[in-house]
Amino acid sequence: MADLSIAVRQVGDVAVLLPAGFINAHTVREFEEGLERLVEDGRYTILINCKDLSYISSAGLGAIMGLIETVREHGGDILLSNLQENVFAIFDTLGFTQLYRVFSDEEQALAAAAPERKG
Repeated sequence: MADLSIAVRQVGDVAVLLPAGFINAHTVREFEEGLERLVEDGRYTILINCKDLSYISSAGLGAIMGLIETVREHGGDILLSNLQENVFAIFDTLGFTQLYRVFSDEEQALAAAAPERKG
């Protein structure tokens, strides 16, 4: 089995990226390319669902940081959900939980990403 697999699906205006396995020095390029493809396609609201992510290195966090400015300049955002305890600890230790909105599950993140409805 590969160290990393990435699935992508669209839910409304949100591109949901599902990395599974390990994001480390050997796999970070694949993760980075997956994110870059979404941005190149004009998909600026990205939810990274980490339910099957066992580990992310600082290089993986760098890949996310490298795109956040572009995404936000286009009115989008990068959201995180379903972080396993060890993955959450990495994000939290490096301050990512202050920079990104983190949700316990995908449904909460999708609801938060939905455009505000004018009443």
